[in-house]
Amino acid sequence: MAMSFEWPWQYRFPPFFTLQPNVDTRQKQLAAWCSLVLSFCRLHKQSSMTVMEAQESPLFNNVKLQRKLPVESIQIVLEELRKKGNLEWLDKNKSSFLIMWRRPEEWGKLIYQWVSRSGQNNSVFTLYELTNGEDTENEEGSRFVGVS
Repeated sequence: MAMSFEWPWQYRFPPFFTLQPNVDTRQKQLAAWCSLVLSFCRLHKQSSMTVMEAQESPLFNNVKLQRKLPVESIQIVLEELRKKGNLEWLDKNKSSFLIMWRRPEEWGKLIYQWVSRSGQNNSVFTLYELTNGEDTENEEGSRFVGVS
């Protein structure tokens, strides 16, 4: 069964697609964009893309409103995610990136809790086993999808 994405109210608000000059408003707006990017990528199990792909995707391009976040603003949102530990640039030009809807330390904590609960301390697992193994099938995140 396909899951549908529920867009936040801001996505239907045209000024959301223009970064606001007021510092307090901009901070709230960037927080909303960061939350939207992480939720969208998590639901669609998307872990990497280019800035140009991002700009053309529904994430930053609301076709109904005919509004698109400009590339410069997308770069600001992505840089905010990098500062929070949820993004790594894959090239020096900052044209492609790895999005981590959970930071590495969050994955580490979840995996450690799973290992402890399942009594598998001192066991060795491959990344493939964590993301595709039968033992991890019922874990939140659907078999630790996104950890790789």
